[in-house]
Amino acid sequence: MKPLIAIIGRPNVGKSTLFNRLSEGKKAIAIDQPGATRDRNYAEASWNGRPFTVVDTGGFEPVSTEKILMQMREQTRLAMEQADIIVFLMDGKDGLTPSDEEIVRLLRSYRKPVYYAVNKIDGPRHDENVYEFYRLGVEPIHTISAEHGRGVDELMNAVTADIPVAEPEDEKVPGGEEEPIRIAVVGRPNVGKSSLVNRILGYERTIVNPLPGTTRDAIDTPFEREGRRYVLIDTAGIRRKSRISQNLEKYSVIEALRTLDRCDIALVLIDGEEGVTEQDARIAGLALEKGVACILVVNKWDLVEKDNSTVGVYVNRLREELKFVQFAPIAFVSALTGQRLGRIFELVDAVWAQYTRRIATADLNAQLERYIAENPVPLYRNRPNKIVYATQPRVKPPTFVFFVREPRAIHFSYERYLTNRIREGLGFESVPIRLIFRKRRRDRDVK
Repeated sequence: MKPLIAIIGRPNVGKSTLFNRLSEGKKAIAIDQPGATRDRNYAEASWNGRPFTVVDTGGFEPVSTEKILMQMREQTRLAMEQADIIVFLMDGKDGLTPSDEEIVRLLRSYRKPVYYAVNKIDGPRHDENVYEFYRLGVEPIHTISAEHGRGVDELMNAVTADIPVAEPEDEKVPGGEEEPIRIAVVGRPNVGKSSLVNRILGYERTIVNPLPGTTRDAIDTPFEREGRRYVLIDTAGIRRKSRISQNLEKYSVIEALRTLDRCDIALVLIDGEEGVTEQDARIAGLALEKGVACILVVNKWDLVEKDNSTVGVYVNRLREELKFVQFAPIAFVSALTGQRLGRIFELVDAVWAQYTRRIATADLNAQLERYIAENPVPLYRNRPNKIVYATQPRVKPPTFVFFVREPRAIHFSYERYLTNRIREGLGFESVPIRLIFRKRRRDRDVK
């Protein structure tokens, strides 16, 4: 699992600027106005080949009674509880404040690495602004300029020193033993994730409580079923049941993000009574983004009033609201009664077979010739933009590389056409697939 690094600090100290620099994007709003970031923001990042998830947070004012600042403070506390590593950012222009001192006192209670940084030290002339921060009694204190990059290398080298360098994915278990299928149970709080895990395993593996957030840590359970090995991952909840907040649901996205990093198939649980919510769509979107195969599992189906058309209507609604995962199979179950749980494993085995399928290059190109003959590649600058050949370099998810005269000229509509034909013609109807277009080698060699 990738470690989670949370950037915290008072409003307007430059957290979003640092977040954007680490994530190499402009995902967080960074303006010179306190409170621009009200909810947490997250992104995948890496430093010198060491991968992690970085989380931006709203400004943390420990003693404010203003409602929005209180909500932002609660969000930040959630991020601090979840984080593996905390970066506490202070403002070198404002100097040390009572709020900074209060936050440091709070951080001393966390048994996890905390790195202290003074931001907005844009050059040597600002170095003297750091001296007063040593009153906090913490060391070392890193001086950085998140905007200009000064000192960020030294800070992040320290922060990521204990994070292992990412290794190439190994798709086979040493010794030729069949690898287990890693299944993550993801979804909003209180949709029945732990109940489903317990029902599948046949015993109380995790705490089940009607209050959302009961599950504290991600729990992995290996088991066998009909001679096949699986590992079931119950998604961690966000908070202890005694510390539930109205912002709880927003953090289920981060938990799904972390769990999806180490699974093959995600069971995306949806509350059958409530239907699809925005949060469900976000979690399913994360699975697609990461190339994880997913199965839409509609839970609490025993509580839904049904007639002869209920299933059909519900399937159509799911397909309409989750268009981007049209390929995902759907199962209607009840974790409470055990209704149709066997269907889940029928789908898991079928999806796994597609998710790990390899197509021989000769067979792939024979099919490709047919697809191109039926719908030729559009011209590029009045010249044929020929796809020379294709290959499948990897599985999980199935990935296909096409060597073409001008990759940038392949329109998304033609890419969608090839995707649909590969799904239908090569047996990948129920899994995500990735298409990559590269310049054909002869043209690259000429250059």
